[in-house]
Amino acid sequence: MITNELKNEEQTTKTWQEEQALARFQMISPLLDESLDQAKRVELREQLSKQHQVSTRSLYRYENHYRENGFSGLKPMNRESRRTQSLPENFDELVSEAIQLKREVPSRSVAQIILILEMEGLVPPGILKRSTMQRYLYKSGFGKKQMKKYTDARKSSSKRFCKPHRMMLVESDIKYGLKLPIGPNSTRVQTYLVVIIDNHSRYVLEAKWYDHQRESIVEDCYHRAILKHGKIRSCYHDNGKQFVSRQLIQSLSMLGIRVLKAKPYSPQSKGGVEVFNRFVNAFLAEASAQKIRTLEELNRFWDIWLEEYYHNKPHEGIEEYYKSLRSPAPAGGISPLQEWNRDSHPLVFLDTNVVGNAFLHHEEREVDKGGCISVAGRMYETSTSLVGAKVGISYDPLKPEIITVSYDGIKPFLARPLQIGEYCDPKPEIPVSMLPAEPESSRFLEGLKRKREQSLQMQANALSFSSYGKGDADHV
Repeated sequence: MITNELKNEEQTTKTWQEEQALARFQMISPLLDESLDQAKRVELREQLSKQHQVSTRSLYRYENHYRENGFSGLKPMNRESRRTQSLPENFDELVSEAIQLKREVPSRSVAQIILILEMEGLVPPGILKRSTMQRYLYKSGFGKKQMKKYTDARKSSSKRFCKPHRMMLVESDIKYGLKLPIGPNSTRVQTYLVVIIDNHSRYVLEAKWYDHQRESIVEDCYHRAILKHGKIRSCYHDNGKQFVSRQLIQSLSMLGIRVLKAKPYSPQSKGGVEVFNRFVNAFLAEASAQKIRTLEELNRFWDIWLEEYYHNKPHEGIEEYYKSLRSPAPAGGISPLQEWNRDSHPLVFLDTNVVGNAFLHHEEREVDKGGCISVAGRMYETSTSLVGAKVGISYDPLKPEIITVSYDGIKPFLARPLQIGEYCDPKPEIPVSMLPAEPESSRFLEGLKRKREQSLQMQANALSFSSYGKGDADHV
């Protein structure tokens, strides 16, 4: 029981650390722009300090930690043992009061809550640490993300916006498509389109049809888009479960990509995607007339539609952007492909291994008696020497045939999909110490032979002694 409680406590601490790292990255991401000079950086740091109610010193420290150690450098240290020893006797009461203060005014910061508790005489000044109270509020369900606060009072979500250069901001969405006869016994299966569009040029970085809407389809599209076109500065999407998953946010944050969320029930805030949906509807009408029957065929015609029609067609949004700048646009308009190519903003390509590792899923599995593990409903062979051990696994959810297994003391290796043969599985390997040894002879029979020889010798000696006695008697 105690062991389970400790494991739960460790998992809670780990989750809290990851949440804090993500929150810190979102705060400092504007400061990571290398084009900022020192004066602008200081000014921006002060603005962010007021916006997030965090000291400029803390923001400066977060910046340095991220530049030195990347995303992992933003995780707070685990000081659980020291905190437990120094907590006040009435700490449970303090947490209850902190929760009440948070409920009364959700915008109250942890520092403000601690100050109120000190002013009310519930705890002496300097006893409560902000990180300690922040952690316990999180455990009680009153963290910033858990409460889903919306502190931005500006009502600008419905306004049109356009970044001045490509790859500064992308918009993404999921749209329903045709039902294709690709299920068992030709049953019709719903298809889904994931699209990622560059906000400035309206160029489609990546768009693909899938036969399911699990979280992995968005991860796959972002993975492909970054490999093909380079690093994205920020991404903007709604609050669908596929876009707010911990795995996606963590993967993008590890690559230094800022995640921005649209306000709920405000499709106007994703104007670029919403306009693009009209092109998707036009394609679906043509695809229905084409009587497409496979997912591969759907994606093939979709790629043709993008490259030969959408990317080369003048876009009204691009023309409106140039008009807003009072800049003349070509008489024939500007297509997404033209605007993408004419932009001088350089593309920054990342190492393929770095990108691949960022999108890998990391989990833990216990090896069964047959030396196998289960991943996404499929069985994989590891090693019989790991039976009963908990191993770490890394994999791409859209490439389940490749599973990397890691365990302390051994080199990471690929797990093979379990193949059930015609007769039976191969016999498990036996340790060398238990393998049968080829005998030179039967030690048992040799022992019996020696024992037999000894018996015969004893019998011979006895007979010889008996004969000697009888000879003496004849001379008497």
